Amino acid sequence: MDLLTRARELGIQTEYIDGQGHRHVTDADALQIILDALPVRTPCRFLDQAVVVRSGHPSRTELRPAAAFPLRWKIVTGDRVIADGEAHDRAIVWPDLPVGSWRLHLADASGFAEQAPLIVAPPRAFAGDFDRCWLLAVQLYGVRSARNWGIGDFTDLEGLIELAASLGADGVGLNPLHALFDDRPGDCSPYSPNSRLFLNPLYVDVEKLPGYQRAFESKGAVAGLRAGDTVNYAGVAELKWRALRFAFDTFKANPKGERKQDFENFRAERAPLLPRFACFEVLRHKFGKPWWEWPEQWRQPDEATCASLCQGEDALEIEFVEFVQWTADRQLLACKELAASLGMKVGLYLDVAVGVQCDGFDAWNEQSAISRHLSVGAPPDPLNTAGQNWGLAGFNAAGLELQSFEPYREMLRASMRHAGAIRLDHVLGLKRLYLVPHGFAADNGVYVQMPFEPLLAVTAQESVRHRCVVIGEDLGTVPEGFREQMAGWGIWSYQVMMFERDDTGSFRGVDHYAANALVTFNTHDLSTYAGWRSFSDLKLKRSIGIDPGESDDARWHALHMLSDMLRHHAIEDHDLYAVAGFLARTRSRLLAISLEDLLGVVEQPNIPGTVNEHPNWRQRLPLTIDALASAIDVAALKRATAERSRAAG
Repeated sequence: MDLLTRARELGIQTEYIDGQGHRHVTDADALQIILDALPVRTPCRFLDQAVVVRSGHPSRTELRPAAAFPLRWKIVTGDRVIADGEAHDRAIVWPDLPVGSWRLHLADASGFAEQAPLIVAPPRAFAGDFDRCWLLAVQLYGVRSARNWGIGDFTDLEGLIELAASLGADGVGLNPLHALFDDRPGDCSPYSPNSRLFLNPLYVDVEKLPGYQRAFESKGAVAGLRAGDTVNYAGVAELKWRALRFAFDTFKANPKGERKQDFENFRAERAPLLPRFACFEVLRHKFGKPWWEWPEQWRQPDEATCASLCQGEDALEIEFVEFVQWTADRQLLACKELAASLGMKVGLYLDVAVGVQCDGFDAWNEQSAISRHLSVGAPPDPLNTAGQNWGLAGFNAAGLELQSFEPYREMLRASMRHAGAIRLDHVLGLKRLYLVPHGFAADNGVYVQMPFEPLLAVTAQESVRHRCVVIGEDLGTVPEGFREQMAGWGIWSYQVMMFERDDTGSFRGVDHYAANALVTFNTHDLSTYAGWRSFSDLKLKRSIGIDPGESDDARWHALHMLSDMLRHHAIEDHDLYAVAGFLARTRSRLLAISLEDLLGVVEQPNIPGTVNEHPNWRQRLPLTIDALASAIDVAALKRATAERSRAAG
C-alpha cells in the first residue's frame, strides 16, 4: 500500500493551506515517520467511527454497504447485555439507553463480527449553575508570601481565594497544576508536563504537614528563595523534597488513625493509575534515561511487573510517591472546600495542557494512544511565520478508539477532580491535530483527523458527572463549523479581547461576545495590559531578536481603536478598570481578570518561542499576598465588575 493511501485511511491530510495562504505538501520522509508512529488501524466493515448516542434524542447510526443483513447487534458491559436487536437495512435506530460507555458487538448474516465503542452521552456538557460572574486569574508559582518557600503554594491559594471572594469574584483561575519532572528544574513550563493525571508537589505547603519541624531546614536557604524575584526551581525542589521525605518518615512512624485511613482511601480512589505513576517515578530515577531505553521488562507498563516492584525493595519509595500525591491532592481539596464555604459559584478554574513530554509518565503509560515520535504544533500563520512545534506528544485517534477513549476520560477526571471549570488548551486538537515528526521543521507537519464527536461526547459525560464547566481554547485557524459543533455540545468558547478586532483593527463591541464563553483581555502568552500600553512587549521582543509581528504605528492605532470603542460604550477612561468594566458588560458568563494586570505588572509570564532569553514561568509578583488588596484599586474594581460580582464585604 502506498504512503498516500495509508495516510488517507488514518485520516491524515498530506497537504494544507497555511494561515498565510501558502500551500504545503508534506515531505515523503516526514510522512513515513508519521505513519510509522501511529497505531495500525483496522478499517471497520460496518461503521465509520465509534457510535455516539445523545440521551433523550432520537438517534440512528448509518451502516456501511458491506453489511449483509440481517445484522445482529448487542451493547455490553463486562458480561452484562444492556440492549440488543437486529437491523434489516442500512441503519440502526437506537432504543433509550443509559448514559455510559459501552461496547457494541455487531455480526451480519455472513458471520462477520466486529466491535466498536458506543458512547451514550447527556445532551450537553454541564452548563453551570450561575448567571454571569468573574474570576481572578493567577500564576500560582509566582505568588509571594511571608511564609512560602520561594514559590506559591496551596496555602497561598487559600489566601487568594479569600482575597478573590472579598473582591466579589466567584473563583480563582490557575495555570496548569500538572506534575512536572522534579529533577529538571529548568524545565518548568506548566504546559509541558510529565503527567496531566497528577499534581506538581512543589505546590504543597510542607509546613502544614503533621510533625513538620524546622530542624532539617536551612533558614537562610528558605529566606534566600523567598527573597528572589524569580522562582529558583532547583533550590525550591531540593528543600521541599527533603521536607516531604521527613513528613513521610513521620507518617510511617505513626501510621494509625484517620490520616492513615484517608491515605488508603486515596490510594483506592486513584488506583490503578497511582501505583503505576509511582512505579514510573521510581524507575525513572533509577535508570536515569528515557523509558524507551530502560531494560526491556520495564518499557511497557505491565500490572504484574508493577505489582512485583510494589512488593519488592522499592516498595517504600513507591509508597513515598503515593504519599506526596495524597498530600498535594488533599491540600488542593481544602482549597476547593474553602471556595465552596465562601459561596463561590465556580471555585477553582484549572487549565489543562494540550500534550505531555514524550519521556513522561503519560506517554509511557499510554503508548498506543500517545505518539512519542510526533509533536503537536501549528502550521505557519501571520504571528508565527515558520510554524510552531510545541515539543509535546498528544493523543492519536486510532489509539484512543482501541481503548474506548479511556485515556482521554482519565485526563478529564483528573483535571475536574477539584475544579468548577476547566480550560482545554488548544481544543482544536479534538477535531484535528497538527503533528510534526521529530527532526523536521514545524512547517513539515500534517493535520490528522480526530474522532471529534466521540471526544465531545466523553467530555459531556465527565462534565456532567463532575458538574464542571468546560471551556475550549479555540484560538487560531478554526475549521468551518467547529465552534458551532462545540457549542452544540455545551463546550464554551474562549474569547480574548486582544484578538476580537475587525479587518480595520477596530475592537468589537459588547454584543459580539458569546454568552457561553470565558472572556479576558489577554492570556499568559500575551503582553500584560501595562506592557501592552507601554509598548514594553514590542521593545523586549526586538531586544532579544524576535519579530513581535507588530509595528509601533500599529500599536498606536490599536490604542486609539481601544479608546474609540470604550468611548462608544460611554467609558471615558482607558485604564485596566475601564477595560474590565467593558468586558463585564458582555453577555459572556465568565470573565477572567489577571492579578498581574490588577497590579500593573509589565512583564508577561511567557514569551512563546523563547527558552533562555526571558524568565518564562519564573517571574514572581512584586508584592506579598497580604499586600495585594492595598495595591489594587478595590473601589474601581468593584465598580467595574458590579454587574457580575457576588455580594462581598
